[in-house]
Amino acid sequence: MILTDSPTAADLAAISDALDRFNVEATGVGDRRPLAVLLHDPETGDVVGGLSGRTSLGLFFVDLFFVPKALRGNGLGAEILRRAEDEARARGCRAAVLYTISFQAPEFYRKQGWTVFGEVPCDPPGTSRVFMAKELG
Repeated sequence: MILTDSPTAADLAAISDALDRFNVEATGVGDRRPLAVLLHDPETGDVVGGLSGRTSLGLFFVDLFFVPKALRGNGLGAEILRRAEDEARARGCRAAVLYTISFQAPEFYRKQGWTVFGEVPCDPPGTSRVFMAKELG
């Protein structure tokens, strides 16, 4: 057993793949797939933001979502989220889940139809992880 703060991509893939095999054996469903909507810098082609997550067993999980400050406030974030939700629906997902931090974007998600189903306090004091869900049906 090794405790580390620097697992390799292969280490994480080994855990993820093993859990996926377990889930397939338990459910008979092997539908886990990554899902991403990427924002590229038009000059460099580098990824500067976007959304990443996954779909599995009828759920869409949003893992990471970032829009650079200069690109906020013009509907781009809503469009990224809409595209991801549409793809999740096309994959048969009935619901979506995520967490954000109280100083990040809970209001943004509420405006997009997401609802809070839980909060857990975290640091700094007065801050919380906000768990949200949305029906996709």
